[in-house]
Amino acid sequence: MATVSIMISPALRGPLTDQPELLQLREMPVEAARLLDVLHAPPRLAAHLRLVHDVAATLTVALEHRHPDLAFDRVAVLFGAATHDIGKVVHPTELTGPGSAHEPAGHALLLSYDIPDRFARFAGTHGTWHAPDRTIDDLLVSLADAIWKGQRVADLEDLLVDRIAAATGQPRWQAFHGLDEILDNVATDADQRLAFQASYPVRT
Repeated sequence: MATVSIMISPALRGPLTDQPELLQLREMPVEAARLLDVLHAPPRLAAHLRLVHDVAATLTVALEHRHPDLAFDRVAVLFGAATHDIGKVVHPTELTGPGSAHEPAGHALLLSYDIPDRFARFAGTHGTWHAPDRTIDDLLVSLADAIWKGQRVADLEDLLVDRIAAATGQPRWQAFHGLDEILDNVATDADQRLAFQASYPVRT
């Protein structure tokens, strides 16, 4: 999918295009940026989605390098990461408090804008990675939504390690070591990501 090259509102220009001094953030898919603008998404939500998208891109590049035969849908993972919390436009209290109502709401919202379910489903699955039907793609979006802030979720990581080992034939310890190294590298920039997100207001 194309990256941001459209006119966006002043409120979202910063979170979607600014380059913080210590981070080099990738641009979001243009379809995702357009939706955030149309929906008048809060700037902090836009910043969060951009950060998680960037981390998902880092994860997929690293996994492709280590495991070239590992099958996953990189385009879907990146779009899913860029829109996983879009349901918080409908449930804004979940921007600063707990809740999962944004998950089914986000999935329905994306479908209502004719986003194919291949891309839309992550809005509904990112918080329930433990469900038995979750794919590698689902696990990658969920993992990006944790590790962007340095959060390690052992059960989630174990599920992904199992999938990697099964798909590649690697010993499980080797798959674990490789993923652990990738996540340690991503986590080093967690403080900068948290500061970038916090620099934008919850409400416009």
